[in-house]
Amino acid sequence: MTRQVSPQGLSWFQDARFGMFVHWGLYSILGKQEWVMHTDRIPVPEYEKLALQFNPTKFDADAWVRTAADAGQKYIVVTSRHHDGFSMYDTALSEYKVTNSPFRRDPIAELAKACSQHGVKLGFYVSLLDWHHPAYRFRAESGLAWADYLGFLHGQVHELCTQYGELAVLWFDGDWPHAALNEDNAYFLAGGSFEYPALYDKIHELQPHAVVENNRHAEPLPGEDLQGFEQDLPGENTAGFNTTTLYGLPIQICMTLNDHWGWSRHDRNTKSVQRLVHLLAKSASVGGNLLLNVGPTPEGEIPTLHQERLREVGRWLARNGAGIYGSRAGTLPPPRGCVCTRRGDRHFVHVLDNISDCVQLSGMSEPLQQARLVASNTLLERESLSPDGVSLYLPPDRRDPYATVIELM
Repeated sequence: MTRQVSPQGLSWFQDARFGMFVHWGLYSILGKQEWVMHTDRIPVPEYEKLALQFNPTKFDADAWVRTAADAGQKYIVVTSRHHDGFSMYDTALSEYKVTNSPFRRDPIAELAKACSQHGVKLGFYVSLLDWHHPAYRFRAESGLAWADYLGFLHGQVHELCTQYGELAVLWFDGDWPHAALNEDNAYFLAGGSFEYPALYDKIHELQPHAVVENNRHAEPLPGEDLQGFEQDLPGENTAGFNTTTLYGLPIQICMTLNDHWGWSRHDRNTKSVQRLVHLLAKSASVGGNLLLNVGPTPEGEIPTLHQERLREVGRWLARNGAGIYGSRAGTLPPPRGCVCTRRGDRHFVHVLDNISDCVQLSGMSEPLQQARLVASNTLLERESLSPDGVSLYLPPDRRDPYATVIELM
């Protein structure tokens, strides 16, 4: 039987509710997002030259982790190797790695140290797909077999699970069973099974408290601990590849701060603080974590505007985090313009849209004794509407500019 995450590891993860995703690699040099090797049809020998240029002299692991901590994010998931095949840590299994670039340093080792100092947990993105590895893409030319790639993939996961301390998440990407292959992307095709049962057992043995997610856009497999959604909330499919079926597992929603995962020089479509707060509240209301992405620059810095937006979300959480951290999916019918979360028998209403001066609740199983604003501890005036309904008056001068959180008692 395939192992799963420990109960305490899963509980910690669900309580955390908010994490930072980081897409960073050679592609940042080109400033055209993380798929540029594919979208611009860059041959392997040409793309490899970027490794000779990679020297992010402004990289400061402590600054990254402090930004996450200031934002109220409890864990960081960073790309250890993306589809371009370049390893962002000092792997012993490839020479195509960051420590062979002019930078020379292992940024993931530095992040692991900074995370331990700031009480933020670390996790890794691992690409199953590899546009560079000869045993994945060029078996006929190299004489290598699929087993050679599996040894590399499973070996890197073993390295990540044993060299950087306790982990929170292993996040896999690049195996999309429902995605159509054509002449343009035929080289994405794997040469065989990824041997998930053995891979997941290895992770759960070495890192028993780490959750495993695989971004397959399909029903989770045994050994996977989460159901993931990419650029969509559960039940939505604006991205065109998310399933709308829920399979009863804890949920994680990954979203970009702008329109791209890796740094994109001309992307100015940064989400507002209000939009980010609403995404966080909506994610929590369906029992999900929000994994919010940043794409650092080739110099190694999180863009200043993204830092500012994140810190403002953190300030909102400092006032209203009681309705997010440790919460589970809401069980009360949400009023119009609101979502609900709960912590045990405590219910929270997140007012996202100020439709009127009153919040009208219905379907309450027990009489409401009190209602208070989480940010200020102000008690709200209430009026019974029916045996299971009540109206709460929300003074305009007490509303939060992003989302007002009410605790029901």
